[in-house]
Amino acid sequence: MTLALHNTLTRHVEPFRPLAPPRVTLYTCGPTVWNYAHLGNFRTFLFEDLLRRHLEYSGYDVVHIMNLTDVDDRTIKAAASAGKRLDDHTQPFITAFFEDRDYLRIKPAHVYPRATQSVPAMVRLVERLLERGVAYQGEDGSIYFAIAKFPGYGRLSRLDTRQLKVGARVASDEYAKDDPRDFALWKKAEPADEQAGAAWDAPFGRGRPGWHLECSAMSLEQIGTCCRAETLDIHAGGVDLIFPHHEDEIAQSEAATGQPFARYWVHGEFLNVRGTKMSKRFGNFLTARDLREQGVDAAAVRLLFWQTHYRKALDFTDEALVAAGQGVKRLGEFYERVRRETGNGKREGRLAELGANFETDFRAALDDDLNAPRACAALFELVHEGHAALDAGAGGAAAAGAALERAMGVLDVLPTHRGADPALARWVEERVAARERARKSKNFKEADRLRAELRERGVELEDTPTGTQWRLV
Repeated sequence: MTLALHNTLTRHVEPFRPLAPPRVTLYTCGPTVWNYAHLGNFRTFLFEDLLRRHLEYSGYDVVHIMNLTDVDDRTIKAAASAGKRLDDHTQPFITAFFEDRDYLRIKPAHVYPRATQSVPAMVRLVERLLERGVAYQGEDGSIYFAIAKFPGYGRLSRLDTRQLKVGARVASDEYAKDDPRDFALWKKAEPADEQAGAAWDAPFGRGRPGWHLECSAMSLEQIGTCCRAETLDIHAGGVDLIFPHHEDEIAQSEAATGQPFARYWVHGEFLNVRGTKMSKRFGNFLTARDLREQGVDAAAVRLLFWQTHYRKALDFTDEALVAAGQGVKRLGEFYERVRRETGNGKREGRLAELGANFETDFRAALDDDLNAPRACAALFELVHEGHAALDAGAGGAAAAGAALERAMGVLDVLPTHRGADPALARWVEERVAARERARKSKNFKEADRLRAELRERGVELEDTPTGTQWRLV
């Protein structure tokens, strides 16, 4: 089976065929850095991480581009409210985004173009659209895209353009479905823009880019530089971006280049809290740093998200997170047990067979439109059957462990390693040895006391046929 993805453009699951294999160009819409990204945002970023990791696991050479939107209506308004220049306001949130990304184990994109650092590319794109006659200057001095001159407008969102308000011009970055007709590519500079440091000179007038223009210009510039291409293999994001953002990206990009903007459009569903979409507007948002400060293992967040298909809404609850944490613990225990058995010399056996069957099922699940729930089911079937095989003394642990590690390169849900400092490690080893002596002398009361003392320091013990193993939890 080969990888197949649901393409929003066609509404079908289609075999994935990149333009220039093994290279895959992947563009993902990054955060708007006016505030901290919430966990709903990171559900999208995590599904994109799964997509990229599975592409790499499948042998593709991925070029991953993620933009940072550091100039738009919201960032300028937030900077003004804080009494700061735009760069001073957005930089802490950019830093926070990278910290949250690393906490959740999301692989860094290969390049993070920032809108404020990509204005020349945006100006060039507007000039191309003006030259082609699909953009014009309005009475207010802003530059607009003429939707009537792009017949394909609306095909991604399945929007009926007859419902649009004829003649309406929308300068805002966000608008309702029945509002837009021609959208702003370049907005004439206002006093608030100048005050925030969000205005640039251009041949068609001093101003700033529209949000939609930014992604087109940055993605086309990056794939043009690295790959001499004008078409992305995959453009991904949340379902909330289909309209107007991605629809407008298609219009301005294809009107400028005459080429398809992206071959596959892949969109992830919302993260809900008690049935309502998580958003700052509804006041029900939780940030990644909230979870980090609570001591939540990132592996539990990842496993929780993988247990719902990316195209289905996920309801986030404390109970579900706790259950995912227990699953991570079980997985970690199995992994450690398999790793201890890899040197027993038995290369063949039931464990090797289980590992091979698991990897076949795992790959087939993710090839089927990133069916992570099915991949997780295969993973925990391996844990269940693997424990039974280990109990029976089966061979092949090294092969099973290798298959598990390859899968973890995609899912990455093993418990976070918390290493012990040398002094603590010596103290633990002394207590473990003392407990062993107490057990051998049948002083079980002392053995229990030592176990309790270790547990108070966050040390968990596991008695195995090869001795007592310990780890920090």
